[in-house]
Amino acid sequence: MKKLLSILTILTLTSSTVFAAGSSSDSQPKVSDYKKAVKLIKSAKKYESDGKNDKAEKKYKQAQKLLLKSNDKKPNNADTLNYLGFTTRKLGDFENGEKYYLQGLAIEPNHIGINEYLGELYVVTNRMDLAKERLQILKGCSCEEYSELKEIIEGTKKSKY
Repeated sequence: MKKLLSILTILTLTSSTVFAAGSSSDSQPKVSDYKKAVKLIKSAKKYESDGKNDKAEKKYKQAQKLLLKSNDKKPNNADTLNYLGFTTRKLGDFENGEKYYLQGLAIEPNHIGINEYLGELYVVTNRMDLAKERLQILKGCSCEEYSELKEIIEGTKKSKY
């Protein structure tokens, strides 16, 4: 009788563990390519601020690939285009970075992130009139992005991105 009870206990524990393991993986939501990319960008920014530019560049490249996939699956998302512009610009391709930003603005003209980052791109590429246009759009937002871009345009602050 003790043997039978022991065997039943073991079988019960084993089967419930297997069931739990099987059911928990099904309940885990799949993380989108966009969310993975945002996490990589945050990591890249941290590496960059620590002076680890090679590691930052790898993270930006990984993020860019995920953002391109995300954009293929769900095109015309201003947030995705913002980060595509950002990663592309960070990888040194200002021309295509600008194209992504402009695509995003065509969808959402008052997008705070795009307007700030595009303004920074314009400062870096010596197109101050265009940078000031972006600043004007941010003027009424009462946001950090406005003051950041304003200081960058005035030369009192260097862009951290």
